[in-house]
Amino acid sequence: MVLGLTSFSKEGFTLTEQQQISVETPGLFMQSNAFQVDFAQMAKGEYSFPLPVGKIADVTPSDILIETTKGDAVKAMFGGVVRLSRNTPHLGNVVVVRHDNGLETVYAHNVQNLVKVGQSVKAGQTIAIVGGEGGRTCLLFAIMVNGRRINPETILDVDAHALHRQVVTFKKVDKGIEVVCARKERKKKEPEGMSMDTNDPFGGNSVYRLDLTSIKSWRYPLDDSHVISGYGGRRHHSGVDIKNAPNKEVYAAFDGLVVQSGNFSGYGKCVTVRHPNGLETRYSHNSKNYVNVGDKVKAGDVIGTTGRTGRATTEHLHFEIRIAGRAFDPAYVFDHVNHCLQQCVLQFKKNGSVSRLK
Repeated sequence: MVLGLTSFSKEGFTLTEQQQISVETPGLFMQSNAFQVDFAQMAKGEYSFPLPVGKIADVTPSDILIETTKGDAVKAMFGGVVRLSRNTPHLGNVVVVRHDNGLETVYAHNVQNLVKVGQSVKAGQTIAIVGGEGGRTCLLFAIMVNGRRINPETILDVDAHALHRQVVTFKKVDKGIEVVCARKERKKKEPEGMSMDTNDPFGGNSVYRLDLTSIKSWRYPLDDSHVISGYGGRRHHSGVDIKNAPNKEVYAAFDGLVVQSGNFSGYGKCVTVRHPNGLETRYSHNSKNYVNVGDKVKAGDVIGTTGRTGRATTEHLHFEIRIAGRAFDPAYVFDHVNHCLQQCVLQFKKNGSVSRLK
């Protein structure tokens, strides 16, 4: 028995979270008894099968056994933070990653773990070297919600190594977690040149340029506000936190199509809008959302109000801008001091770099 399991570590996880594979996720159901994950809107770089060249050996309602060759690299399924990385009596070396979407993934029987507790990882990043059991080189993989394992086939097409294109609702019930899947069909409300499924402005090219001076329809997302937490830093912050007061109107930054609206794990009540200019904006911790998936919006339309739903300590707006699924610093697009659009041409590369040309 480990003593003092309720004390916090410097990495931000309790000793219980670092020692035990199955533990509840603090605050996951604090605002609501259910949350949704839209796997259909995930970009290619936001997901990886844990052993891309592996073969499925066995599937049960609680885990997958994947066989591969000695020395193969184990990949993180989604981006997140390593919660557990240790040797266990029955599963050998195990890594557990807590993801921003509310899920946790378990990678067991590793011959070597390559990540430490508290380390941020990206989808597809190598986190361990595959080990095995019973003379087989294999990975035991599981998906958890709030410490409860869920059937991996509800999320994964295991034969194709792909995510099912669907919205999944995870509901906390007395006996554990109820999982409800809704396969998505293409919406009819798509603006010309825009798809609900993808927003890749590169079109096969390695570089995409966006002239911000040519954009006539735009709006800073929150009036009379100031930035209280910037992009990046030690927390790898994926956007900026902008504060005014509770229940202030949140505006769509550009014309576009709502591709996500609802509770989204740590984001709380969240709205994501996809724009014909190749960008995607996300507005979260809202007290209310005023738009639904498939709605067309214009720049300046009210899409929600500020709040502190999800993992938030104060009422504010968490604002993100993405391109081809990658978040980048919103300051490239907006002057946060003057609340105006930057007057320059932005150059994006597929490797994730962003630069100003003029």
